[in-house]
Parts: sequence; C-alpha cells; structure tokens
Amino acid sequence: MTDPARTADRDRQTGVWPLIRTERAALAADLAELTDQQWSTPSLCAGLSVREVLAHLTAGASLNAVSWMAGVIRCRFDFDKQVAMRLAEQLGATPGETLERFRRIVPSTTKPPLPAIAMLGETIVHAEDIRRPLGIRREYPIDVVTRTAGYYQGSDLVVVAKGRIGGLALVANDGPFRTGSGPLVSGRTLSLVMSMTGRASYCDDLEGDGVELLRSRCGTA
Repeated sequence: MTDPARTADRDRQTGVWPLIRTERAALAADLAELTDQQWSTPSLCAGLSVREVLAHLTAGASLNAVSWMAGVIRCRFDFDKQVAMRLAEQLGATPGETLERFRRIVPSTTKPPLPAIAMLGETIVHAEDIRRPLGIRREYPIDVVTRTAGYYQGSDLVVVAKGRIGGLALVANDGPFRTGSGPLVSGRTLSLVMSMTGRASYCDDLEGDGVELLRSRCGTA
C-alpha cells in the first residue's frame, strides 16, 4: 500500500529540481565572460576562490549516496578532506574547463544523501558566495528564496542555520518569510538566508535589534 505522506514528500522534492536547474543555468550564464583574474577572486567561502566554489558545486551534483560514502570512507570520515578531494577532482586545468564541467551538471539530479531542497539551498548560497565578491546581482524569484529560507530555518544539516538563529525573530521585508521570536532581524529574504548560513557580510543588509547578535554567530562559511 502506498504511503500518502511519503508520496507527497517525493512530489515536493521532485518539484525542487526544475528550480535547481534554473539556478545552475543562471549562474553558468553569469560566469561566461569572466577574466582569469576574476576567476581567482576570493569567494565568501574562506580560503576558496570563486572558481573553486564552482568546482565544489559540480562535485556535489556528481556524487550519489554510494560514491559519497566511498569518499567518506576513503578520507577516514574526515568530511573536510572529502570536500577538498572532490573539489580538486572537478576543478579542471583551466577556468574554462571548470565552467564547462559545471555546465554539464546543470540538468543533473544526482546528489549525496541529502534532500533535494538542501541541494537548492547549496546552489543559491554558493552562487552568492561567488556573485557577491564579483559584484554580480541576481533577482531571485521570491518563492524560491522563501522556500530556501523555510528549509534553513529548521535545519542544521550541512551548515548550521537553525542553531544560528535561535532566539531571534527573522522577518522578510520583500516576501512572506518569518520565523522565530526575540530581537528582530529584518531585510530581504536572500540576505536572511545568507546570514543564517553564516555569511556575515549579508548582515550589513539587515536591520533590527538582533542583527549584531546574528553577526556574532556568523563564522567562516
């Protein structure tokens, strides 16, 4: 007998993949004309260039549960080492090759043992890790960033977010997202997403009595 709850969850997750593909394609288009110097720009991920973050996104879309676990075992459960190893595998010899490898995974539905909504979050957050230092701005559909914020408000999977916003009231001023209670943190939904995932520079875009507390909880991404 089919489990209605499981079927509904599967349908929700399936509906996320077109959003992921759209965001990947938009990022690839934004990076098409970068110079070699721009590819070397430090990203918002400490110690990684924008080129390396893009390779990380490619790696995430190239690993299924089996290959992910094989890498974890190979790295003796050192997850940071696993991330670095997979990034290096996808970097390529030139920035052009890095971008081409990313273009190939735009339609991919391969993923590690994570929900699809987590992959959407990774795509948006790491895209901003790349775009912001390059001065590239994307107007994300409000329903997409709202859905992403809704995921992060209740999750510490992959990146601490739920724990970071504890005791704070987050309220979007450009959409319906709101969560929590306590000192207010208000601003664009995208800035709330990026701040709750540890990107302190996005706190500059926010207002309210809780902003400095949130900023103090932001470490390296």
